[in-house]
Amino acid sequence: MKFEYTGRHIDVTPALRSHVEEHFGKLNHLFDGDNASAHIIIEVEKNRNRSEIVVNWRREVLTANTTNSDMYQSLAQTITKIGKQALKLKNKITDKQHRAKKVGEIAPAEETIEPAPATPRIIESKSYAVKPLTEEEAVLQIEAEVNQFLVFRNADDERISVIYKRKDGNYGLIKP
Repeated sequence: MKFEYTGRHIDVTPALRSHVEEHFGKLNHLFDGDNASAHIIIEVEKNRNRSEIVVNWRREVLTANTTNSDMYQSLAQTITKIGKQALKLKNKITDKQHRAKKVGEIAPAEETIEPAPATPRIIESKSYAVKPLTEEEAVLQIEAEVNQFLVFRNADDERISVIYKRKDGNYGLIKP
């Protein structure tokens, strides 16, 4: 980094120069390898020590200024402000360069990914009263309905039974 100093109503001493360069040394990781130039303006008016820094870096101009009663603190605060601006700018540039890739670039278009099969669900149906029927009446009633199962109370033995249509066209009877 190149430094240029301007002093208004003050001489820029080697101690001030080394202080500035030491603090900018902590920010070298932000300005890594890029040609950056900093113009440091130091001004004293009555008891106010004002420092202003203008940094030209990556086609950007970063500026900051601080007024304090101590010149060294004023310079340190100004350099901290410049560091925050440089970090924000560098993150902005990094975010632009690291955009997310499109799905078509990541997964080849030839492969089709099928979703996992859904697990079977239990769907509640309406409840109805179990009527006493004979087996023949149950067959007649199941033919009239869309359902393939019928739960009924057997009129012969008063026990619950289930009648259902089989794939071969016959009827099955389940007696508990």
